[in-house]
Amino acid sequence: MSGGLTTHVLDTANGRPAAGLSIELYAIEHEHRRLVKTLRTNADGRTDGPLLPPEEFAAGIYEIVFDVAGYFGHDTDLPDPPFLGRVPVRFGIAHPDAHYHIPLLVSPWSYSTYRGS
Repeated sequence: MSGGLTTHVLDTANGRPAAGLSIELYAIEHEHRRLVKTLRTNADGRTDGPLLPPEEFAAGIYEIVFDVAGYFGHDTDLPDPPFLGRVPVRFGIAHPDAHYHIPLLVSPWSYSTYRGS
């Protein structure tokens, strides 16, 4: 794939894709956040389409906010308030002709991300 932005969320606490997790994508413009779209992960922990397809993809600063508390909220063994709530990942797009993939590995207690392929 050339250009575009995708994500994949894996529930490392339960060893499966994080299905049904709510995601918000923002464009950061002069330190103001502009909501671009809201999506939900499918059974594979991915969105049904790219967060930004190549024709909407532009250089700039973006933020994906993952609703981790909402996803793990059904677990009654977790504290209230939860340790992780909404997890923001802010990143820059320097090459809009490249594919950017932002995976999230998450549990109720930790998360990690990286630029994937």
